[in-house]
Amino acid sequence: MAVTRRAFLNTAAAAATFTTVPAAQSGTVAQAQASAGSLTDVPGISVGHFTDTRRPTGCTAILFDPAAAAGVDYDGSAPGESMVVMLQPSSPVDRIHALLLTGGGLFGLPASGGVQRFLVEHKVGYDWGTPELRIPMVVSAVIDDLAVGDPRIWPDADAAYKACAAASRRPVPEGNVGAGAGATVGKMHRGRGLGGMKGGLGTASLKLGDVVIGALAVVNAAGDIMDWRSGRTVAGARRKDGSFADSVDVMRAIVSGTPGPALEDAALRSTTLAVVATNVAFNKTQLTKLAMMANCGAGRAIRPYHTTGDGDQLYAISTATLQRPDVALTALGSLAADLVAEAIVRGVRAATGVPGWPAVRDL
Repeated sequence: MAVTRRAFLNTAAAAATFTTVPAAQSGTVAQAQASAGSLTDVPGISVGHFTDTRRPTGCTAILFDPAAAAGVDYDGSAPGESMVVMLQPSSPVDRIHALLLTGGGLFGLPASGGVQRFLVEHKVGYDWGTPELRIPMVVSAVIDDLAVGDPRIWPDADAAYKACAAASRRPVPEGNVGAGAGATVGKMHRGRGLGGMKGGLGTASLKLGDVVIGALAVVNAAGDIMDWRSGRTVAGARRKDGSFADSVDVMRAIVSGTPGPALEDAALRSTTLAVVATNVAFNKTQLTKLAMMANCGAGRAIRPYHTTGDGDQLYAISTATLQRPDVALTALGSLAADLVAEAIVRGVRAATGVPGWPAVRDL
């Protein structure tokens, strides 16, 4: 059903059919691979990557068919984002058509224009009363990956358009793909001789009867990545002998005044972006709480988390294909937190090393 200007706040717009396009010369479009669980297991969600071959960077487009309810929890000090304010409960906008996660830091934000162009071409968006034109609601968020490779290269609108064209409901490829291509972790103490490691993109899902929950994370953290089940460090700051240094423990020396450089936690440099989604119908206020609960999972897997320089953001999505008022929000949020932690760990385990940033599989 078309959504009029008067009614757009409560009704989703028409959907699109998403196809795959060949890789461009300056980048690649990731193809699906086997996964133990994926964000796309949630009905109504398609995901596509564009990975730039000129340096490790890229973007990931998450498309909703039809438009989905969304909430957000962003407790980071320096989030790089666009249109996220529309997800606050005080805003009457309660459906979005796409979410773009991209590298390139603040330079990557204009890439969202490519998502808008794709959706407009496919007649996806709110009917604003203008003939033959729909207005898509696209939220975008960035990580800063400019320290890896040539910082003059970042995703643009064409890259985001190609990510949309590649979107499918197949399992989402993980590791050095899309927005996770240039992600790094454990980089707070490089001035003290402790090297960081390669981050990446990970995903996970859970099916319990007719309820589906999925998560996706772009892991670009200042701190270390922990196995949330065992408490062991998976990736992070490393000593010269290759062993892990506990990033929080290193801060004891800094606080005690031990000579050496200060920790590196400049604004905008480190951000973990995460998305949780479910087919269970929830409104935006409920999804805001779901995002808050799910963000606890990131706190289990990243140490330290929510530092003064990060831009961490977690989005909660409901595709509302299932009406289950008996499913408690608290129960769903608890399970979503575990999935976020799992997606973060999967992201670093699936990553491959690049010069200066070894991966878990390299150790």
